[in-house]
Amino acid sequence: MTDIGKAKSPAAGTANPAGATGSAGARNEALFARAQASIPGGVNSPVRAFRSVGGTPRFIARGQGPYIWDADGRKYIDLVGSWGPMIVGHAHPAVLDAVAQAARDGLSFGAPTEAEVDFAERLVRMLPSIEQVRLVSSGTEATMSAIRLARGFTGRSKFIKFEGCYHGHADSLLVKAGSGLLTFGNPSSAGVPPETTQHTLVLDYNDTQQIEDTFARIGGEIACVIVEPVAGNMNLVRARSEFLQAMRRLCTQHGALLIFDEVMTGFRVALGGAQSLYGIVPDLTTLGKVIGGGMPLAAFGGRRDVMAQLAPLGPVYQAGTLSGNPVAVACGRTTLGLIEEPGFYDRLGARTTQLAQGLAQAAARHGHVFIADSVGSMFGLYGAQRVPTSFAEVMACDKEGFNRFFHAMLDRGVYLAPSAFEAGFVSIQHDEAVMNEAIRAAEDAFASI
Repeated sequence: MTDIGKAKSPAAGTANPAGATGSAGARNEALFARAQASIPGGVNSPVRAFRSVGGTPRFIARGQGPYIWDADGRKYIDLVGSWGPMIVGHAHPAVLDAVAQAARDGLSFGAPTEAEVDFAERLVRMLPSIEQVRLVSSGTEATMSAIRLARGFTGRSKFIKFEGCYHGHADSLLVKAGSGLLTFGNPSSAGVPPETTQHTLVLDYNDTQQIEDTFARIGGEIACVIVEPVAGNMNLVRARSEFLQAMRRLCTQHGALLIFDEVMTGFRVALGGAQSLYGIVPDLTTLGKVIGGGMPLAAFGGRRDVMAQLAPLGPVYQAGTLSGNPVAVACGRTTLGLIEEPGFYDRLGARTTQLAQGLAQAAARHGHVFIADSVGSMFGLYGAQRVPTSFAEVMACDKEGFNRFFHAMLDRGVYLAPSAFEAGFVSIQHDEAVMNEAIRAAEDAFASI
């Protein structure tokens, strides 16, 4: 953790209004205008539209190693990494070769393949909490299916999630907290009927007492607790160990299942995921991003007796035409092979720490109240005097200050997540020289705002 403490008063310099940006380039501008005619908002996932930070999104033409190039040919250090999957960098030769070979053999069969058996065996070996695993195509599908499975296994309807944790866009998960200490969630998206979320309880992240109180009141009605052990969609927020330990103890005591949503953290924060860092064994784990290496591939798995409730063995139905797609499996299997190389995570963690410390120090030198934190190869940058531990603390951070910094970095060839509420990601291709380049850009950016 890097904490620069209370920063000095803002240094003198050229002030840029929030959301100010340099030219996006003629090609990016033209593509965005064209896209908005046929795609809602011009994008296929909302954060890509740059609505949070302002300006025109960059349309990416290609990537190589730690870099991406936009449609106007401009090169950027990529600190988004497709929101996590690109842990070995863009266009890794071994990954491309595996994908090309799989594609030559056929793109999809809708039938079992040996490759998916090998891939499942690898996941079971790498994550001891998983005794059996089911492959799917997205993180949303994985979390939605895991909760359905938990409900089917326990025969209960209610489940707990935490404000600020994102578990995909299934109806029962698009929920915000109510006004009371123990509240059922209210839909946070149009099109989600209130009755769909009536069994979803939303508690505060890192508030152990709320979990204790909830289980004391209705523990026998709770099917599962789902949590990001390291949150990444309200920026990077670490769970306190006692917070996770309490939910493990309470789930065991009351017969509920504990689901670790490691779609983002799985093989990102450590080879054994966040569960290995905290020493906690969840009943079910959801995976995505890294396990697909950039292809649409995700999974959920866990205890054998729980997984046995899935069709065709049990009564809980789940299916997918492209589940276990051979091209996606080839990409993911090769990626997992690369991250198991000795020293991989030591190097990756060192580079991420270097970046987080460099960003925080650059902010301090220029009088800005910004601090940074990192876990494994995930990092967060916050407009605050201390690292946030909850959704409310994240929301209190300086969003407009981040927006100015985002555009200053973009103008200097560094691509950060276009939102103050998203974690960043580093790949093994981001070596010391690349990190130094990004830190120099931050020095200049903080000086300019």
